[in-house]
Amino acid sequence: MAAYSERYDAALTFAARAHRNQMRKAGDVPYIVHLVHVSVILLRYGFSEDVTIGGLLHDAVEDQNVPLAHIKASFGPAVAEMVAALTERKRDGTLERPWEDRKQEMLDQLRRASLDAVAVKAADTLHNTRSVALCLRRSGPSIWGNFKRGPGPSLWYYRSVAAIVHERLGVHPLADELDAAVGDLAQAIAETGAP
Repeated sequence: MAAYSERYDAALTFAARAHRNQMRKAGDVPYIVHLVHVSVILLRYGFSEDVTIGGLLHDAVEDQNVPLAHIKASFGPAVAEMVAALTERKRDGTLERPWEDRKQEMLDQLRRASLDAVAVKAADTLHNTRSVALCLRRSGPSIWGNFKRGPGPSLWYYRSVAAIVHERLGVHPLADELDAAVGDLAQAIAETGAP
């Protein structure tokens, strides 16, 4: 990928606008920081422009109700496919779906997703686990009040994602880095005596 791309810039601007009022759960940080980290991780590992743009946009439908058709029209079918594969169905009509059901469904989707979508999920999970571990060490177990579930279920989910990433990507340094991040989060949970 070139050092500068108008298409990547358009995706970054789109993501910043879509998520402009959203903050991260694990700290008082604008959400766009997460999306940029995911994209940079993918760039660092040499993934294509479509994949890095998928990293920028992977939460736009799920968190901001951006129509998937808009992403497809603006950034192409490959990016739209990645975003669709990584979008949780949070509601069933007017009712919020249980966290456990949503996460199990996401794991099932990940098993069937394209390798590009799996790479985006790996980078997403890598940044999430690193962020949670850092906040946990800085602020202690009170951070779990910002999440739907506590450390046990969260760690189960991150470990499950990491296992699927290894199954799908095989031997890949991104999968190895994700494993290390999940292990570090487990250590941070143990160090802080999180419930």
